Amino acid sequence: MSKAAHYPDTRPPAPARVAAACVALIALLALGACGREDVRPSRGGRAVAPQRQWPVVTPADPAAANAVLMRALSLVGTPYRYGGNTPQGGFDCSGLVNYVYRDMLDLKLPRTSRELARVQGPKIAPERLAAADLVFFGSGGAVSHVGIYVGEGRFVHAPSTGGTVRLDHLDGAYWRDHYSGARRVLQ
Repeated sequence: MSKAAHYPDTRPPAPARVAAACVALIALLALGACGREDVRPSRGGRAVAPQRQWPVVTPADPAAANAVLMRALSLVGTPYRYGGNTPQGGFDCSGLVNYVYRDMLDLKLPRTSRELARVQGPKIAPERLAAADLVFFGSGGAVSHVGIYVGEGRFVHAPSTGGTVRLDHLDGAYWRDHYSGARRVLQ
C-alpha cells in the first residue's frame, strides 16, 4: 500500500463546524432521534433527498461503546499521517482505531485494517450496526480502510494524506460503493 491513501480528499470543515457537528451528533444519539424524518434544507429551491433512516441498535456494553465514541469524536480534526498512531503525531485509519480502543478500554487490536477485518466476531449488516462497531471498506474483496461507527449512519475515520480525522456518512457515494462489512468488537 502506498503512503498516500486513495480515499476522496475534501477540505476539512472549519474547526467550529467540526465541533458543532460533533455536538449535534452526540445530541442526536443521546435523544435516540434516528427514527425521525431526516430534515434537510433545500438547495436552490429544490428539495434534497433524505438520507436512509438508520435503526438504533443498542451495543452489548453501552458504557464501553460510549467511551469509545466520545474518544473517537474528540479526535476529529487530528491530522492524517501514514503509520500514525497518536494524537500528537497524527493517525492513519487503523492507528486511530487502535489508539481509541487501547486508550479507552485497554484493548489491543491488530494493527492493519486487513488484520482488524479478521478479528473474531460476527460480521454485521449495515442495518444492524451498533455504536463502536468497526466498519470496513475496500474493493475486489480486499479490505483497505477501517473506521468506527458512531450511529445515525456515520463513522469516524482517518481518510487520507493531507486530511484530518473526520466524520463521514456510510451513504456517501464512495463509502457506500466500497463498504465491505463490519465487526463487533464489544461483545
